[in-house]
Parts: sequence; structure tokens; C-alpha cells
Amino acid sequence: MNVSHLMDQLLVAAVFSLLGLVILGLVWLVLMRVLPFSLRKEFEDDQNTALGIVLGCLILGISIIIAAAIHG
Repeated sequence: MNVSHLMDQLLVAAVFSLLGLVILGLVWLVLMRVLPFSLRKEFEDDQNTALGIVLGCLILGISIIIAAAIHG
């Protein structure tokens, strides 16, 4: 394997990783706007563990979809 080919592949992987993180961040911002309650209040003040688990699963699901879309 050529070193320049390896560097090209690393660059492509870094660009797609950054793109995936940006998309995930945008989904998080949309989620913050759509929900009828404050996530910060629910997590910090009310210690809502169930909400944390549900949002963690939602983020994992969206991440899998983004990874599949990027991978092709």
C-alpha cells in the first residue's frame, strides 16, 4: 500500500467523521427546539435518568443511520 494512498484514505475518513459529527450536532439542536421541555432542567434539576437513556438511544440510532449513509 502506497503512503500517499493511505494519507488520502485518512483524509477522507477525517472529512466524513467531521461531517457526521456536524450532522449529529444539527440533529441535537433540532431536538432541543422541538421538545416542549428544557433538557437542561430535566437532566440537572430533576435528575431524569429515563430521559437520559431514551436520548442516548436516540443519538445512537441517528449515529448508526449517519454512518450507514456515509459508508454507502
